Amino acid sequence: MDRNKTLLTKSLLAGALSLSLAGGAIMASAQGVSAIETAKSQGVIGETWEGYIDFAKTPSDAVRDEVEALNIKRRAAYTQLASQRGATVQEVALKTACQIFAAKIQVGQAYLLPDKIWRVREGASPIARPDYCN
Repeated sequence: MDRNKTLLTKSLLAGALSLSLAGGAIMASAQGVSAIETAKSQGVIGETWEGYIDFAKTPSDAVRDEVEALNIKRRAAYTQLASQRGATVQEVALKTACQIFAAKIQVGQAYLLPDKIWRVREGASPIARPDYCN
C-alpha cells in the first residue's frame, strides 16, 4: 500500500473511532437506557457492515423512528468527516463499521455482515468482521 493510502487509512480509522465513541453519546438518553439500546439488547436491531443500524426483526414504530433519526445523524457525521479527510462517505462509514464490530457489539446483540445474514454475538470471542476491516 502506498504511503498516501496508508495515511488516509490511518486518518479514517482515527476519525471512525472517535465517531463510534461519539455515537454512544448520541444514543444515550437522559432517562437512562434508550429505546435503541433496548432494541439492540433484544436483537431487534443491529449494526451493519455498512456503518448503519438496521432491523433484524420487525421493530415498533418508536424504535423505527429512532433508528431512522440516528442513521441520519450518522450519515451527516460521516459526510462531515469524509470532507475533512478527503475520503468518500462510504469509506468513512465502512471504517466506522470496522471499529464498531471490533469494540461495540455486545453479547446478545445482532449484526449484519456483507453476506446479508443476521448473526447474534455469542460469548466473549471476537466476532467475524468484513474482509475490508483486515
